[in-house]
Order: sequence, then structure tokens, then C-alpha cells
Amino acid sequence: LFLAVCAVGIGGTFQYGYNVSIINAPTQHIHRFLNETWTSRYHKELHPGLLTFLWSVIASIFSLGGLCGALTGGSMAIRLGRKGALLMNNIIAILASILMGISFPTGLFELLIAGRFLIGINSGIGLCVQPLYIGEVAPKHLRGGMAMGSSIFLTGGILTGQVIGLRELLGGETYWPLLLSSSCFPAFAQLLFLPWFPESPRYLLIDRGDELSCAKALKRFHGSSEYGREMEDIQQECFALDGEKPKKPWQLFADRGVRWQLITVIVMTMGQQLSGINAIYFYATYVFEQAGISAEKIPYVTLGTGACECLTALTCGLLIDYVGRRYLIIGGYLLMTLWSIVLTFSLTYQELYSWVPYVSMTSVFAFILSFGLGPGGITNTLTAELFIQSSRPAAYMIGGTVSWISFFTIGMLFPFIVNGLKQYCFLVFLLECSLVAAFIFLVIPETKNKSFLEIKKEFHKLNFGRNT
Repeated sequence: LFLAVCAVGIGGTFQYGYNVSIINAPTQHIHRFLNETWTSRYHKELHPGLLTFLWSVIASIFSLGGLCGALTGGSMAIRLGRKGALLMNNIIAILASILMGISFPTGLFELLIAGRFLIGINSGIGLCVQPLYIGEVAPKHLRGGMAMGSSIFLTGGILTGQVIGLRELLGGETYWPLLLSSSCFPAFAQLLFLPWFPESPRYLLIDRGDELSCAKALKRFHGSSEYGREMEDIQQECFALDGEKPKKPWQLFADRGVRWQLITVIVMTMGQQLSGINAIYFYATYVFEQAGISAEKIPYVTLGTGACECLTALTCGLLIDYVGRRYLIIGGYLLMTLWSIVLTFSLTYQELYSWVPYVSMTSVFAFILSFGLGPGGITNTLTAELFIQSSRPAAYMIGGTVSWISFFTIGMLFPFIVNGLKQYCFLVFLLECSLVAAFIFLVIPETKNKSFLEIKKEFHKLNFGRNT
């Protein structure tokens, strides 16, 4: 089971974290490349406004690709199987790497844009299908810890991207095309390792009706002595579904039986993206400068933020099946609310005392730790747990779409929010975090050690009223 999580993670959420992270290091080199290409092509200087526009297209087309990937990921998982969809997804990553790698020698920045769009599609599919596969192969008592594998690989991807993007490695002027095309390595790794693992047993029995392959897969994952209990659980779900086919996203919106599960996924996904974590990363450089860290050393301190997120994802993975989902996610949001207050005050009185910048610096790390401990990891885990087999792929498509639209929106609006509100932008995030915490407290039951059918029964009261 551990190796299966690694095999799906390396070409899944790792790619998302890695590709979000690596684009920051070569910003100046790409600017120079755009200028030189434009001058040699049109024999005139590239206008600064147009340069900013081209750069923002290269940076933000990734989220547009992610949205397309989220919209197709669920359908691919139904048609090709969870494992088949992940394997096919690597072809897109390899093609994207080739396009980004050859953009510099050919002098075609359009290939860079196309490559970023394709790697976005790859990330969107990976974010949708990987948690689906892990959620379906995990036994009840390990489901939380295994589902956290998605978050661990995502934060691991961010940290790896930050390390490889250092100017001593591939972040220098000579090697940046190699840096952008290096996402083919995780893709090759998954193509090498994933074929050795079985398809999701739930998919084999419920969607394909192949009981023999399901039993064989369960024996591989759970051992010959333990697989019977899991088989019984899947058969019960199969019986409850009564031959119901996988639903399309629009059918899910019309289904009263999953109304509150769907509202929960939308609120949690938006809450995760709009929680202020992007603001923290945006402010991190300024905070570190104010604390007296020189500009050359800031990339190395930024590595600390990546390591922080990675560490909390691992901690959350160890705690989730003991503490439960509710305590961790509510606690995470409440701690983020607290650090937003501290950060607003410390950024306001930054100049007043020499020790205040260090309070800001501590708050940045504490905010990242709080995010990783709760919202960062558990949002995806709960999406897998709140739905039964026929609704799960569509739920991931809806959750993924909301996530990418929120990601894109915050990317577009965020500079204006910061310019307008300065450090008081954290008051907006403070309000958002406390509202999401209140919603989770009032609506979401604890899902620890419960089967998918038991969780569905918990929501039955909310969806149909107390009397049924």
C-alpha cells in the first residue's frame, strides 16, 4: 500500500507542486528570452506592458490547463480506470516537457505557453485521479493517512522545485530550459513503477463487475488473510448502488441525496484556495527583507517555507487516523485566523521596534504550518470520503474545477487586493478562515473509521430532513 501511494504520487500531485514552484526561479531569464526573441523577430524592442502581459500568460495559462484537466480527469478515470488514466496522463507531461525544452533553442516563446498549458492539464488530471485511486485502495483504518499521500507528494513537489530552482542548480541563466522540461522525469518514473500495481479494486468490482480481478487486487493490497473484510465492504456498496452508473457532474447537482456533500466540497475547496496561503507566500520575501535577510539569501530562507509545508503534511498524515478529520481541519483554520491577526499587527508596526520583523517572520512560518496541518491536506481526503462510488469521480471534477477557478481568480485579483488594502488584506482572510471553520463545525460529521455507506447515512439527515 505504501509503495502504491508512492507510485501514484510521483506522477500525480508531485507534478502539480513541482510545476507551481519551478516557474518562480527563472522569471528574469524568461523576461530576457522574451525580449531577445521579440527583437530578433520584429527588429524592435518589446514594450514593457506587452512583456508583463506575455509573462502573466506564461504564468497563468497553467491554471487554465489545470481547469481543463479537472474537467476531463473524472471522465478519464471512468473510461480508462484510475490506473489507466494516470498512465495516459504521463504522455501529456512528456509532450509538455519537450515543448518547453525546445522553446529556447528554437526561439519560439509560443511553445513555452503551449507547454505550460499542457503541464497544467497534466496537473489537473493528477489532482483529480490520484486521490480517487488512493481513497479507493485504502482500508478504512488507514484511509486518512494514505489519502494524505496526495498532500505529502504535493508539498514534496513544491520543495523539490524550490531546491532544483536554486541558481547553483538549474535556476541559472544557462539551464532554465532544462529546469522547465525536467517535469518529464516524474512522468517517466510513474510509467516505470505504476504498471506493477493493480487497478483500484472498487473500480474493478463496482464499475467493471469483475469480481475475480477485484479479489486478486485486494489480495495484493491487503494480504490473503485480511482481504475478506474489504471485499465485503465493496460488495455492500455494490449492492446499495444496484447497478447505478457513474454520474456526470450536472447529475450530481440535481441529486438531492448528495446536496450537502457537494456544498461541503465547494466550501472547503474555495476555503483552501482563498485562505490567504497565497498572500503569505507573496509577503514572505518582504517579511524576510524586513528581518534583515539579504536578497541573495532569501531563496534559501524560502526553502524553509517549503520544508515547513512538507513537514506538516507528514505530521498530518501520522495524526489524521488518530485525531480525526474534524479536529485537524477546524483547528487548522482557527490557528490561521489567529496568525492573520498577529501578522496584521506586526506588519502595521514593523518599523516601531527592532524585534517586530521577527514576529512577522515567525507568523509566516506558523501560518504555513497551520495550513498544512489542516486545510492543506484534509480537503482532498474528505472529498474521497463523502461520496460513494457512482458520485466520486464527478465530485472530484466539480471540486477540481472550483479549485482551479479559485486559484486563477486569486492570482488575478490578489495584486489589486494587496495594493488596495496593504497588510490589512489579512483581515479578509481572517474572516474567510473563521467562516469556513464555523461551516465545518456545523455541517461535517467525523468520517474516521467509517465506511462510505456509513458516511452517506450521516448526511442523509441533512439532505432529507430529520424525520426520514
